[in-house]
This record gives sequence, C-alpha cells and structure tokens, in this order.
Amino acid sequence: MDIYTEYFQLTERPFSLVPDPDFLYWSPLHLRAFSMLEYGVLTRAPITLITGEVGAGKTTLLHHLLKSVEEDVTIGMISNAHGDRGDLLRWTLLALSQPAPATSDYVQLFADFQAFLISEYADGRRVILIFDEAQNLTREMLEELRMFTNINSNKDELLQLILVGQPELREIISSPGLNQFAQRVAANFHLSAMDATMVRAYISHRLEVAGATRTIFQAPACDLIHEATGGVPRLVNQLCDLSMVYTFTKGLKQISVTTVRQVLDDGVFFGGGQNRIAPLVLRQEQRREAT
Repeated sequence: MDIYTEYFQLTERPFSLVPDPDFLYWSPLHLRAFSMLEYGVLTRAPITLITGEVGAGKTTLLHHLLKSVEEDVTIGMISNAHGDRGDLLRWTLLALSQPAPATSDYVQLFADFQAFLISEYADGRRVILIFDEAQNLTREMLEELRMFTNINSNKDELLQLILVGQPELREIISSPGLNQFAQRVAANFHLSAMDATMVRAYISHRLEVAGATRTIFQAPACDLIHEATGGVPRLVNQLCDLSMVYTFTKGLKQISVTTVRQVLDDGVFFGGGQNRIAPLVLRQEQRREAT
C-alpha cells in the first residue's frame, strides 16, 4: 500500500508516472489522437505520425492501441532505435520476434525481412511497426524506413509504420530531403497540452479510477496545478502526487491551493522546463492574495 492511498481511501496510487492504459483519460485531444491512430491502422496508411510534448500521453495511447488491435495484425514496437545502416533492420527483425544473426549481412537480413512480410501477408496478417521516441531516428534511418514501405504485393502494402515522438519529429520530416517520406504520411496528429478544464477533469478521472468517492482536489488547487505544469499529463501526475503526500502529512482531507503552492515553494517539484514558471505562478498567487 502506498504512503497515502489508505488515508484517502483509495485502492491504488492515482498519479503514477508509469504509463497505464487503465488510467487513460479520454480528453478531446486524446480521443482525436487515438482516432487518427485507428484511422491509420484501418486504412493501411503507409506512415502514421503522432507527435506531442514529453509526458503528453503518447505512449499510453500506444499501449491502449496494442490492447485493442485485431488478431490478424502482427505488431513490432521499438523504442529509442539507434545505430548505423543495418542496425535499424536488426532492431526491426528483433521487434517482430525474428532472428537477426550477427553473421548475416544487410542483403541477407533484408531478404529475411521481406520473406517474413510476404509470409504474413499470405497468412492474411498485416504487419505494423511502431517507433516510439522516433525523434531520435536519423535522417538516414527515416529514409531506410521509407524503403521498407516500398515492399508490396500487387497493390497491397505489406508494412505499415507508426511513428510517435516529440514535436521536433514533425520538423525533421518536413525538412528538405525528406519529401518522399513526408508524402507517405497519410495520417497524423499533434497532441497538445490540456487546458485548465481538461486538467480538472483529468485529475477527477484518475482519482475515480483509483477508487475515490469524494472530492479530494479543490478547484483552485487544480487551476494552480494547470498553471505550474502547462497541462502536460506527466507533470500533472507528479505535482498531484506530491500534493497528496503533503496533504497526508498535514492530516488534511482535501488538497488546497495553499498546499500546492507550498509544494512549488519548497522546490520538490522537478517539472523539467515547466518548473521555470513556478516562481511566476507563486508571484501571481501572492498578488491575488494581496488584493
């Protein structure tokens, strides 16, 4: 049992930083992002592109997709692929549970990969390759992936790609020299941060999933959390979690704006670049109290 779950009469910790599809909050943004993922899969889009800030919920959407795909789909998922020409092909084969012997050269590996795609197609199965943190792929890797999508049988493409990454991925793909790659992106969506209303609903949703039967976060506290985190889900989780710890140690039953402000003031919330706005938020709150 976590430090405060029993105290707040919860069944589990509501604001874990680990992606968990069971806690997925279907904001309008996440609904549209997932719809675009499904659209890409169902229409056999050669390349589907999903981007968003760190912690925006992209990986959680991927895990939900993995749980909901049909049985006639073979999926390989790769996170943080790196290396030179040939390494990407080995990553790909291993993600699809195929052998990639160190003794095999690129030509042999590519022949094995193509034979696997044809075999899956003959068995009535589609192959989808997902790259998470795809902003780390080099231009050479992206061009190699485009070549992968050229493998086809008659009019049917044998491989679909889903690329998920940070906003700079969109800039990389749009840069000169990758025009042919960009032209194969048939479905795409950018997952932006949540607004204040969404953050309130997000916090309430995660608490309900964790077993809450009453209001735990006061509305002003939720609004300050939105200001301090910029509406990025992972940062919201972190600040909510710390606020619940502080409230527990105080022996209180609701998280107030005063407690959230104290968490920020103590400097225990490390929200990446977002924590730079915390002093500004505090000054704004102080001015409000002064008036």
